[in-house]
Amino acid sequence: MYVPDNVVTNFDLEKNLDTSDEWIRTRTGIVERRIARKDESASTMGIAASMMALKNAGMEAGELDMIIVCTSTPDVIYPATACFVQKELGAKKAAAYDIAAVCSGFVFGLSIAEQYIKSGRYENILVIGTEVNSRVMDWTDRTTCVLFGDGAGAAILRRTEKPEPCGILSSHIYSDGTQSDLLIVPGGIGKTSFTYQGIDDKLYCLKMSGQSTFKVAVRRMSEVSREALAHNGLSNEDVALVVPHQANQRIIEAVADKLEAPLEKVFVNIHKYGNTGSASIPIALHEAREAGFTPAGSVTLLTVLGAGLTWGSVVIKW
Repeated sequence: MYVPDNVVTNFDLEKNLDTSDEWIRTRTGIVERRIARKDESASTMGIAASMMALKNAGMEAGELDMIIVCTSTPDVIYPATACFVQKELGAKKAAAYDIAAVCSGFVFGLSIAEQYIKSGRYENILVIGTEVNSRVMDWTDRTTCVLFGDGAGAAILRRTEKPEPCGILSSHIYSDGTQSDLLIVPGGIGKTSFTYQGIDDKLYCLKMSGQSTFKVAVRRMSEVSREALAHNGLSNEDVALVVPHQANQRIIEAVADKLEAPLEKVFVNIHKYGNTGSASIPIALHEAREAGFTPAGSVTLLTVLGAGLTWGSVVIKW
């Protein structure tokens, strides 16, 4: 994982917004977030997280067959941010491309990598979730800018020949484009072109229908989690750890309640980073592993919802 060293607390936001630490903390669970420096971007943060992942895996970048960068805040319109990552890592034989499933990006990326590996096509795939959400925030809108932060997380999926099922047991992903207006940056490029009027109207900033998103997030995340467990013949008791998307503490608690998962089995770090979009789950997963919450043989459930709307779950056996 990688997060910028620039910490912005709720008290910092109080200085320029009609809000308070108490208001933000009680409604979202967020205490602080990290904001990228001017010289940081989706690629630079993704590269830093990837270098850590390669080191942890004991691998060289030249062994990678594919790099999937999951981001909704790419460095440029084209080429793909993944190509910049590939260049800096020196992963010369890897196919490199981006996917845009917003907060669900990392789970979608894992699902894609899972299919390539299980089909026998590739051996080693790097999946990165990286976002500079601060670049698409309206910093005068207290309903959105207090929620998000910047960061990156990365994981390497590798073929194993172990006799018992392990690693990703299954992934389950869905979309509903009829609800695309709930979370959207409306300013277009291919659709409307880039305009100064669009900038003035803040069309290139995030717009969100908070209450509607809350309700659908709880329903969809709990539904797809139950589906993933049932697909693998697992019960709630079989899951040692739930790693949910870190969007809102109340959403996390509501999903846990619907899954009948005790909160001590649910990993939470939203208080430190806010919503880091596609980086949310890999950052949380890294911290959970570092803290010893994923011992060999244990089962972890990942679950997420993002703009699109998109949602999904992944079941992992370590």
